Amino acid sequence: MSAKKGDAIVAMRPEPELRLTDIAFEQLEEMIVMRQLPPNTMVSEQQLATQLNMGRTPIREALQRLRQIGFVEMQPRRGTMVCGTDIHQQFELLEVRKPLEELMVGCACVRATAEELDVMAHLSRGILQAAAKGDTIQYLKYNRQIHENEVKAAHNSMLTQIMMTSHAQSRRFWYQNIQQNQAFAEGAKCHSDVLNTIIARDERAARLAVRRLMKYLEKLTYATLSKFAAKPARY
Repeated sequence: MSAKKGDAIVAMRPEPELRLTDIAFEQLEEMIVMRQLPPNTMVSEQQLATQLNMGRTPIREALQRLRQIGFVEMQPRRGTMVCGTDIHQQFELLEVRKPLEELMVGCACVRATAEELDVMAHLSRGILQAAAKGDTIQYLKYNRQIHENEVKAAHNSMLTQIMMTSHAQSRRFWYQNIQQNQAFAEGAKCHSDVLNTIIARDERAARLAVRRLMKYLEKLTYATLSKFAAKPARY
């Protein structure tokens, strides 16, 4: 958009650069979630730029975004380290998520567009199919898309920012532990139920479905805690 003469000039990065940063962020986030970049390892901008075949600027900006959601930390004179996961922090995260998830689905029931509801129907079927096949990668990809589409359908920009961080942290924790628990079927049904109640625009049922989902996640976290009780909290 061109500025009229006399208007204040606002410095903006070129749109292609913004797209590259988004691409770098999504790829690096997935690499950390999938443990292609393992916890407590050091990474460099140059190394990642070479690996992703892009310049250092979008990598640097993507790392700053990852730092904001707790995926990496910057260490002076050493570089960037991939953070570990903390099971006790996961309990705190679930505590925060409970009321926000209910708010999110309540808003989505009222505000979702017809197109957004169509996408949810596709995702509901998809996560059930991924669970039936025991496909961890597909399950977590559908899980991510479900969260993104639910919060998008709530049409609340502030809620979107908050939920993006909590969902990213949760997704990373589940990838590390869900394969050991093999809890695909129950998790998929919980997510599918939430989606279907939003599609029906039944706010009361959607809030109840979210509560069942959160209870399932708590149960899974306790099971993981029992299994790793003898290990350090950060691993």
